[in-house]
Formats: sequence, structure tokens, C-alpha cells
Amino acid sequence: MKNLIKSTLAFALATSALTGAATAADLRMSWWGGDSRHIATQEALKLCGEKYGHTVAPEFTGFSGYLEKLTTQMAGGTEPDIMQVNWPWLPLFSQDGEGFYDLNSLSETIDLSQWSAEELAATDIKGKLNGLSISTTGRVFFFNTTTMEDAGLPLPTTWEEFFATAAALREKMGEDHYLYNAGLDGARLLATLYMTQKTGQDLVDPDTNRVAWSVEDLTKAIDFYGEMVEKKAMNSIEQEAAAGNQYLYEKRDWASGKIVGSYEWDTTFFKFSDPLDEGEVLTATKPIKFADAVSDGIYRKASMLFAISKNTKNPQAAAQIINCMLNEPEGIDALKDTRGLPASQTAFDRLTDAGMIAPEILEANAIVMAASGPTLSPFNEHPEVMSIFSDTLEEYAYGMIQSDEAAEVIIDGVNKVLKGFDS
Repeated sequence: MKNLIKSTLAFALATSALTGAATAADLRMSWWGGDSRHIATQEALKLCGEKYGHTVAPEFTGFSGYLEKLTTQMAGGTEPDIMQVNWPWLPLFSQDGEGFYDLNSLSETIDLSQWSAEELAATDIKGKLNGLSISTTGRVFFFNTTTMEDAGLPLPTTWEEFFATAAALREKMGEDHYLYNAGLDGARLLATLYMTQKTGQDLVDPDTNRVAWSVEDLTKAIDFYGEMVEKKAMNSIEQEAAAGNQYLYEKRDWASGKIVGSYEWDTTFFKFSDPLDEGEVLTATKPIKFADAVSDGIYRKASMLFAISKNTKNPQAAAQIINCMLNEPEGIDALKDTRGLPASQTAFDRLTDAGMIAPEILEANAIVMAASGPTLSPFNEHPEVMSIFSDTLEEYAYGMIQSDEAAEVIIDGVNKVLKGFDS
């Protein structure tokens, strides 16, 4: 009898060790969002928790204040087991890749094959997978094809064609028609697009942690922005400011088709199509490229990610919950598209097959996913980096500095920020 009891106990212990998280765990998860995301996430946690025998305490709020709270928690080692993290925050919390649990070590629980190599690279820091992209988004060109058809003009496919098309549009439709729109942030993105198409390099060289672009190349990118303004393909930053810096989708000229195109996030299609006057049609198009471009220069990123605390006492249980939410029917059906188009292939396919994603969004996303470009560093959206870039371009737009000076200021300023993150 004693031998039987010992054998039974040994078998139970062995089974528990093999299943890793067979024992029920009490977990915490934090995220930001609106009411629809809060409701959906709590439902997913309930279903996934019941499936694996865990309980997950939700901690949710709006975006405002979330970073500050998470920073305090991370500093004190009191962060939740599972966290929703903004992609640009990775360098803030995990400069050396050690800030979060390495999900590579949980690959037997989380099906990492549902993410492409590029998507995994976007959240990899020094060989440590710091999180999983919940959704992948990117910039895509939107054009009012109604205006272009009325003008009898095809959409440009190259930047060389672009300027001729912009001039022809004004000639046919009037001087108050512009082929493109770009405010202050759009000017930064335009310069970035120029550089990634011409050089194939992201802003930050991952090997040196410094700006990858030369002063000479960035000067040409800034001059390209200046040429677009000079040739009246779009309004200048100064003109935008004089008009009150309205969002494009709030402009009457956009609604009526006098402003024809822009470069926006794929998931925002309806934000820009809904305000259009009746009869005006918006279409997502493939990237406009230079004839000598080495890549499409796509600006594609993880919009946000799920990460596991490096201090969690139940990594396997946390991994089960994440895999359930992102890869299993219970979680997929509960979350739906409350965090954008799923990056997980199985989740994307399930929602698409169910007809839950609008065809216009699918079309725009397909363009983004098919385009080529370098893996972007989270530093592209570091607040100081963005501020240096945009503020300097604004000075250039107002004629306060020349393009070569602006390029030097941007590169020196960004390198100073990057230096602060040297390990």
C-alpha cells in the first residue's frame, strides 16, 4: 500500500511538472483603452481563465496616466503579471532586453509561429522577445479617386510622376486643388519615407544605436519636402498653422475633394472616408516610390504588445492566458478587433472568415503587409526624437535654417537621445 501511495504521488508530481501551469494561478493584467476594449478584455480573461483554471484580476484605465503608473510599478517590481505595453516604450523599460520575461522561453505554451519573423523582430531586444504584437499597423496612401477621375488623371505611382500630376491637377481643377496633405508630423513621415526608400535603412542603426542616415542624405530628404511645398503639391507647415492646424478629416477642402491624398494609418480609413461629400470615393493605394528606390520604405510597426513581467511567479500561467487571448477561439472571439487588426495569423483569419473586418480596412492592411522596408526601431516614436525632428522641420519651413543645417541639428539631437540609452 505504501508503495502504491508513493507511486501515485510521484506520478502526480511528475504530471504537474510536465504541464507547468496545471496548478491554478492568481494573475493580474493591466491595459488601457475605451469601454469597448475594457468589456471585451474582461470577457476574454474570464473565458481564458476558466479554460485553464486561472483567475486574472483586471486593471484597466484610459491612456492618460497609464505610462506613469506602469513606470512606478516597474521601478518597484510591483507590475502586473501581464501588461499591455506601447511599442515606443520598449527602450524605456527594457534597454538591455531584460525588462520583461523572454517569451522565447515560453514557446511551448505560446504559438509564436502565428507571427512573422519581422513581427517578432519588432519586439525583440538583444535576442530577448519582450512581447507579442497585438496588432500590426502601417502608413498607406489614401487618394480621392473621384477627383482624379474628374480631372482625367491617373494616380501617380512614382514620385517623379507625382509632381507632373500635381501640376496637371491644378491646371484642370483649379489652383485651390492639392494632390497631397502633410502637416508637421506628416513632414517628418515624408522625410522618413524618402530616406527609407533611398537607403533601405531605418532611422536608427541597431548595431551602433546611432542615426543610420548621413547629413547629405537627410538634407536631400528635407529638400524633397521643400520641393513639394514650392511646387504647390501641398500646403506648407506655415500655411497649415495659419489655417489653425486642423486635422485633415476636419477640413472642408478634404471633404469636397480639393485635397486629394494623404499618408495615414491603414486602420483609420473610415476616419478619412466618412467626412467626404456624397459621391466622393477614397481608395488605398500602393506606395509611391522613387525610380531608384531600394525598398517601398513602408512605415510598419507593432501598434501595441502584450508582455509578461520578469517578476511573475507564474510565467506558464501568464503564457497560457496570452496564448488563449491571441491564438485560441475563446480569446479571439471575445477581443474581436478592439485592438486593431490582429497580428496573430490565426486570429486574423478567424475574424476575416467571420466577416468581422471591413473590406476597405483589409485592402489597406494588405498593402501595408505586402510592402517592403526595414524593421523600425521604437526610437522612431520616442517623444524627444519626434520633437527634435518635427521642431527642426518647422524651423526649416519658416525659413529660419537651411536644409543642411536642419539635417545636422536632427542627427546630432537624435544621437544625443540615443546616447542616453547606451548600455
